[in-house]
Amino acid sequence: MIFWATFVIGKCLWYNDGMDRYNHLNKYLKNKFGERVLKICVDGNFSCPNRDGTCGVGGCIFCGLAGSGENIKYRLPEALSSIKNQIVCFLNSYRGERANKFIVYFQNHTNTYDTIDSLKARYDMALSCSEKIIGLQIATRPDCIDMEIVNLLKSYQDKYAVIVELGLQTCNDEIGNAINRGYTTADFIDAVNLLHTNGIAVVAHVMVGLPGENVDDICNTIDLLSSLKVDGVKIHSTYVTSDTVLYNMYNAGVYTPITQDYYVDMVCNIIARMSPDIIIHRINADPPRELFIAPDWMLHKKLVLNAINRELDVRNIYQGCNYSQK
Repeated sequence: MIFWATFVIGKCLWYNDGMDRYNHLNKYLKNKFGERVLKICVDGNFSCPNRDGTCGVGGCIFCGLAGSGENIKYRLPEALSSIKNQIVCFLNSYRGERANKFIVYFQNHTNTYDTIDSLKARYDMALSCSEKIIGLQIATRPDCIDMEIVNLLKSYQDKYAVIVELGLQTCNDEIGNAINRGYTTADFIDAVNLLHTNGIAVVAHVMVGLPGENVDDICNTIDLLSSLKVDGVKIHSTYVTSDTVLYNMYNAGVYTPITQDYYVDMVCNIIARMSPDIIIHRINADPPRELFIAPDWMLHKKLVLNAINRELDVRNIYQGCNYSQK
């Protein structure tokens, strides 16, 4: 049975009345486990086939040297670089006092890109750090999922919630090529089906504002995710950091970031169009301030969240209100 058992919400009130207009992750976790559950983000010191020449070099154009977990890299002292030390440090800090249950989240780069023995050693190390750990979430690429890896992940399901996060970004393969993604939408579909067939939950990553993207591309991406019945979705705007190819494009005037108004409008449309069964894990990002270049509005996370929630209320949007099952 897939961990992310879902539930449908109807027309509910805005967040000021204690009800979200979409299936919020925190609410789902509390409903599932009976109390607050937090994530411990971990850098497992993995590489990526899109960097070492296996399928490409340089990575995706928006991806920095640290992968998607720049905030881990830039706050992590060298002495805490091991998986165990990262988790122990987190649990011993004020953050470890904010909950009694935690999901270990391997975030940086491609966290299934290694030998099975090496993967097992790293996952085992993380899960053995505390009895408070109840889940394992793995961020990876769809072309780095196969049956051997699926069997390893299945071996943890008797004791832990297991979630695989796959970066799709867009279902438009032309844009995928332009951002140097290194895999196709067909690869993504195959990975989702393989994971779901084996009872493993899937969270898909979607970006708004990619070079060359239009509204139809965003709609098609959300329709695909709904049709695949992914268990969760992460949404955020494309942003520019100083250690990326996208930065060079931005400097050359080839790429212009989207505005906050456009992003708010697109997120509202996404929520309206998305299957009401999907859990929304996030609707904006936390850019690394040390590397961040543009757009400036993304540094004001609470203001963006408030703008989205306000627009959902004004337009009376709730998740799935424009969903059309095909």
